[in-house]
Amino acid sequence: MYLVYVWLLTIVAMAPACQSEPTVCDFVIRNAMIYDGSGEPPFLGDLAVNSDTIVAVGKLKRYIGQEELDAQGLALSPGFINVLSWATNLAKDGRGMSDIKQGVTLEVLGEGSSLGPFREPTITEDGAQLRTFAEHFEYLERKGITPNIASFVGATTIRVHELGYADRAPSPEELDRMTMLVRQAMQEGALGIGSSLIYAPAFYADTEELIELCKVAGEYGGMYITHMRSEGNRIEEAVEEVIRIAREAKLPAEIYHLKFAGRANWSKIDQVLATINRAQEAGLHITTDMYLYTAGSTGLDAAMPPWVQEGGYAAWVARLKNTAIRQKVIEAMKTDAQDWENLYALAGAERVLLVGFDNETLREQYTGKTLAEVAQQRGQSPEEAAIDLVIEDGSRVQVVYFLMSEDNIKRQIQLPYMSFGSDAGAPAAEGDALKSSTHPRTYGNFARLLGKYVREEQVISLSEAIYKLTHLSAQKLKLTKRGLLRPGYFADLVIFDPATIQDHATYERPHQYATGVAHVFVNGVQVLRNGEHTGAMPGRFLRGPGYAPQ
Repeated sequence: MYLVYVWLLTIVAMAPACQSEPTVCDFVIRNAMIYDGSGEPPFLGDLAVNSDTIVAVGKLKRYIGQEELDAQGLALSPGFINVLSWATNLAKDGRGMSDIKQGVTLEVLGEGSSLGPFREPTITEDGAQLRTFAEHFEYLERKGITPNIASFVGATTIRVHELGYADRAPSPEELDRMTMLVRQAMQEGALGIGSSLIYAPAFYADTEELIELCKVAGEYGGMYITHMRSEGNRIEEAVEEVIRIAREAKLPAEIYHLKFAGRANWSKIDQVLATINRAQEAGLHITTDMYLYTAGSTGLDAAMPPWVQEGGYAAWVARLKNTAIRQKVIEAMKTDAQDWENLYALAGAERVLLVGFDNETLREQYTGKTLAEVAQQRGQSPEEAAIDLVIEDGSRVQVVYFLMSEDNIKRQIQLPYMSFGSDAGAPAAEGDALKSSTHPRTYGNFARLLGKYVREEQVISLSEAIYKLTHLSAQKLKLTKRGLLRPGYFADLVIFDPATIQDHATYERPHQYATGVAHVFVNGVQVLRNGEHTGAMPGRFLRGPGYAPQ
């Protein structure tokens, strides 16, 4: 007993000396208004980082950083998660400029199409041959990228692998091979299955096919995420299909870019939200994401019926050149269809903006004009002009469709299960990117949330917005140690000024960076300093819950 007493006295005597010893770490951020991602109110404090990991958060008087940054009261939060990204441009420019300047530290790909698995390999500039899902993302990581990347495996990519662009159901043997491809992708790190069901050939897949693919993803803890069959005339039925897939495949499901397209469908928001609420009350995990604009962007393929597009672009164009088929397509375009998603009819030619051409002559003549204006200039009907532009450009032609209601956007932002995605790439506002237009969401989606809808219109609080951009999205995707400012979590960080963060991109001048983000860290490495890219490429391929190292 005496020895224990002496030992306790020794420990007590030593305690003040131990507590006075400073802890040296790689980096300390001081005097930040810390929004930790939980949705709780912020607090003024410090954050310490060692290597790629947060080691302490709070009043860190005992911590000394080999480097230190005084945040001067700016907001410090986890890095933002772009849950719907098309940042495949990272293969050529790994910086991800339009998103890094908004605080995005994770790009999530896979809306229907994914980088593998492919029958024929992708040949990279340095001669690498990439076929599988994992090979593509591991290559990007080795090559060097600034943000982290993750992806769903595309249901369209799986279908094309086995069926090409045919409008038919898979045979039992083909479906078996499709499910094996999903199994392989899940083991390689896919987050789940992503679909985009208004487009050919994804349109050709029935619900049962999707359920079988999703059952495999569910076995590995993955989720189903979908651009539904309709966001307009048949949105109620489309939501019911999502719920059925989630229930029968036994996995969570998320609706990509929830919207109510076409004025006649704006009032359907009450019914759809009630349907989602009932599914949640029944124990299903049904969630949503969105972008913050009243216009979407896709191609003129969404203006033409899927049957004419069977077989891919070359077959599509061959049919459009057939006089009799061309006339049938024109009549279909004029129809407010119920059996396919006719965005042209939902928007109207005056509200279809042309933004992306491959043909330089067409680009110079028509970029930034509406389809109605171009049709008048060409002396054609809008339907004829759309068909001929697809033929002449050698592509589906990228357009912007004005479809949605601002009031619905504000209601959707407030949904407790809503996340956010740009549905766009992450280009730099320089070089070839400036030759074409784009949707302003490419440069402004996340800053727009924090500037317009949080600061100016106070639709939700800043704490809630950050929670939805970070922890909520990380939870949905089952990403470990991401989305919170906690010891042991990866140091994906953004420091920004809530009083000035702002989007500047417009439909007329979309190539404008957002402002207000001062500093960004990815895996503990500073990639944005005082608003300028540092050149660092610390991004990683983040694997999903089913990952099994080979």
